[in-house]
Amino acid sequence: MGSIALKTILEALDLKVLINEEEVLARWVTVPDVTRPGLQLAGNFEHFGPDRIQIIGNMERAYLAKLPEAERAHKLAALFATGIPCLILSRGHEADQTMLRLAREFKVPIIVSEESTGNLISALVEFLRHELAAKISLHGVLVEVYGEGILILGESGVGKSETALEIVKRGHRLIADDMVEVRRVSDTTLIGRAPKMIRHLIEIRGLGILDVKELYGVSSVKPEENIHFVINLENWDESKVYDRTGLLEESTDILGIDVPSITIPVRPGRNLAVIVEVAAINFRQKSMGYNAAEALDSRVRSKIERAKYSHPGQDYNNFPGYGRYDLGDPAGS
Repeated sequence: MGSIALKTILEALDLKVLINEEEVLARWVTVPDVTRPGLQLAGNFEHFGPDRIQIIGNMERAYLAKLPEAERAHKLAALFATGIPCLILSRGHEADQTMLRLAREFKVPIIVSEESTGNLISALVEFLRHELAAKISLHGVLVEVYGEGILILGESGVGKSETALEIVKRGHRLIADDMVEVRRVSDTTLIGRAPKMIRHLIEIRGLGILDVKELYGVSSVKPEENIHFVINLENWDESKVYDRTGLLEESTDILGIDVPSITIPVRPGRNLAVIVEVAAINFRQKSMGYNAAEALDSRVRSKIERAKYSHPGQDYNNFPGYGRYDLGDPAGS
């Protein structure tokens, strides 16, 4: 996990600083979670995380309002003394004089939000998990094809950018070219986007830098996308045996998550954009429970079993491959 400036969080969520604005500039948040300090205001600090943003809503405010001023000051002082990054008041609640005095004393920023407590927590956690997620930069291309985030990887010059440009021309969207920033936002989810400096740009050797957004319109680009599938492009190797059935399951490890992937050999005459389109459709089809390769395998195995029954004694142990062996099924199935 990294860290993010408290000032950046406030600007992103449009939060207002009530007191100690100068302290906001010096505060950093490192934990993608928040706390409502109900138990802490009651005096229980066991397992308390002082590095989390604290939020006071209706319940905490009502509890504090019922306390004598001296006791309220004691409980707030105990909370502020832990070194919390800030205290946010939801629903536009105002801070009383006791809270303001102690906030100045302990240099704790008090922040106000007009949002309900639940909405504020959801927005904060989502933003923090996204910004503080483990991340890596990959040399590749990220495109959205039929709603699937396809990460195209391969050596420089193999044709990643040209493929991306053709995909955009076919009505799909570019997320990033050349450099993809990948963040792990959960145990199963990766999100990719382009660095701000090169967002919407694509490099084509011989043409130079192109602005996809300006050339093809705002519908041709997207700021970020989940990574659902990886396509590894490599130059065709005559000595290598490539998968021809799709029964082999490949995956690419990115930040500890195994992402389904395939390897596509590149040579002149292959329409890579069409192949990427079909790969996206096929991946979606597999996700919905249908695998064409497995269906063919099932048909062949069924035909072998029927042939064994019809022609006992014939050796079927060395079945050479699909479409190249006549099993002589008299039923013609």
